[in-house]
Amino acid sequence: MGLKSKMHDLKKKYEGTKMAPAFNAIHTFLYLPNETTHGGTHIKAADDLKRTMNIVIMALIPCLIFGMFNAGYQHHLALGEIQAVSAGFFSPEFWTVDNFMVGFWKILPLVIVSYGVGLLIEFIFAIIKKHEVEEGYLVTGMLVPLIVPIDIPLWMLTVAVAFGVVIGKEVFGGTGMNILNPALTIRAFLFFAYPTWMSGDKVWVHSARERADQIAEGATGVDAISGETILGSLAQGNDAGFSVMDMFYGFIPGSVGETSTLLILLGALFLIFTKIGSWRIMLSSVVGALVMGLIFNWVADAGIIAESSKFYTLMSTEFWHHLLLGGLAFGIVYMATDPVTASQTNKGKWIYGFLIGFISVMIRVFNPAYPEGVMLAILLMNVFAPTIDHYVVQGNVKKRLKRAKVKTA
Repeated sequence: MGLKSKMHDLKKKYEGTKMAPAFNAIHTFLYLPNETTHGGTHIKAADDLKRTMNIVIMALIPCLIFGMFNAGYQHHLALGEIQAVSAGFFSPEFWTVDNFMVGFWKILPLVIVSYGVGLLIEFIFAIIKKHEVEEGYLVTGMLVPLIVPIDIPLWMLTVAVAFGVVIGKEVFGGTGMNILNPALTIRAFLFFAYPTWMSGDKVWVHSARERADQIAEGATGVDAISGETILGSLAQGNDAGFSVMDMFYGFIPGSVGETSTLLILLGALFLIFTKIGSWRIMLSSVVGALVMGLIFNWVADAGIIAESSKFYTLMSTEFWHHLLLGGLAFGIVYMATDPVTASQTNKGKWIYGFLIGFISVMIRVFNPAYPEGVMLAILLMNVFAPTIDHYVVQGNVKKRLKRAKVKTA
């Protein structure tokens, strides 16, 4: 008897019991549902929620793998054990087994905890509410390890994931009903509950905290640590010292998934090609960020703000460099386009995306203590997305009413 037939027999065994939703989730994860519709008119399509989620995960995998290499690379570079890359994206100094293994063993526990805790809660709620387990957390579980610090304690991540799944999604009714992006809800909880772990300028470099403790205790031979993110450095008025190509390729300190703009761009093209991600939201977000960056560049060039001001360095940063720094590109592609929490109307998507990019750069410049604003910008616009769609729809209704009155006149 094959595995498929055994699973079918088990499905019949658990049918009608409390464990049926949990078992069905495992069954449909392994196999396509064999139910077919009968009678009536139906729209036939090859995609379903599970396939949609898997496509997004496929777009995230390159960022995850690159992040593992970059975590090890930044670790060894900060310790002075290797030289900076010199031959572009395929530099042999970067793509080494040693770099990968350092990042792999630091990031793998984050992935395990994210999926383990999140899916466990999903299964519990499915059993309690007697509904099928929803596949929405498949993407959230992959996003979370890519947007949190590598050295965050696993117990903190556990608490945050539990909060994000329960408060950010399940209390609203589950997948498709939440008003806030679950992954960003988890990160926001971490940021406000444990700010010292989320807002420091050295949180992204593996072992920086341990090395700093050793230095404080008088250890020698470890004074080469320098793990500032570019945004952290610019917010303090310092030159980050990275070239544009370093920022574009991703050879810079940063969270696991956000450093390589090149791979994020390829992921964006993949999501647009598969019609999973909205190109309107992505494009309008980029335009909004560039407009805000241009405004700040004009303010800095016009001498309206003094060079000694704590805002000057980020204001004077080339407006298009903002797209290569921090998590702006990653947030635009993978989280602003969340079909559940984003605007649904085409005109609303343009407004929604533009404001995300615009507000992200504004927060980044005016809050040097926390120079990454894309998380707060997306969450803010998640709240206003229904309002935007409401006024877009009402505007269309008024236009049609006017046309109807003209015809009847």
